[in-house]
Amino acid sequence: MRPSIVREKLSRGDYIVMGQSWIIPHWKVVDIMGHIGFDAVWIEHEHSDFTHGEIAQMILAARAHNMDSLVRIARTGYTGTLKILESGATGIIVPHCMGAADAESIVRDAKYGPAGFRGSGGSTDADYGTVDRQAYFEHANRETLIAVIIEDKEAVDEVDEIAATEGIDIILMGPGDLSQSYGVIGQLNHELVLKATDAVAEACARHNKWWGTPVGSRDEAADMLKRGGLVVQCPSEQSVLVEGFAKMKAEF
Repeated sequence: MRPSIVREKLSRGDYIVMGQSWIIPHWKVVDIMGHIGFDAVWIEHEHSDFTHGEIAQMILAARAHNMDSLVRIARTGYTGTLKILESGATGIIVPHCMGAADAESIVRDAKYGPAGFRGSGGSTDADYGTVDRQAYFEHANRETLIAVIIEDKEAVDEVDEIAATEGIDIILMGPGDLSQSYGVIGQLNHELVLKATDAVAEACARHNKWWGTPVGSRDEAADMLKRGGLVVQCPSEQSVLVEGFAKMKAEF
């Protein structure tokens, strides 16, 4: 069992830098991020064509570098959460959290009792049964990270209740889908989206929760940090490859 690097850093008020793997379902991508020294890797499952087996290998690559792995799950029900956590992921990122009731349901699926009703199987996450069972339950409930994404206007209306939900650790912004929800699709800097971000920041400050939003540059990251956000969500390996290949092509 390993403690969460993300939780430890955020708890002392430090920001974390998280890379993303969206299009290449291979442990070597995560291995590279680990060598570079990212605090965590976001492994995409909602939008990707990654198989569970591929994700499990990527999680192991992160663990080999003592790097946290956070998987944005496909919301396929209870087992979609359980299998990711039993594969050893540090935590889950849950898309389209719609309100307080939804947040409570997410916690129930991801936490053991008394906080939730997660099934007690245990595999990679329990060091394959080589550790004391009770110690494992306590460790999992303490260290497992639960992040939810606000990307619907209904969720913004209940963001204070979501932030108040015990067991929710991180609230992330999903400006793309949020702009669609507000009827201004693609306008990420629209007043409605910016006001929603303010609402998330204020709710997290009130309830002592961490938050973050996608950033595309150092300046954007600095602006988020000034507003109290500590989760620096960097562009994905898709962006790195496209920009890198485009630069190479232009140079040669």
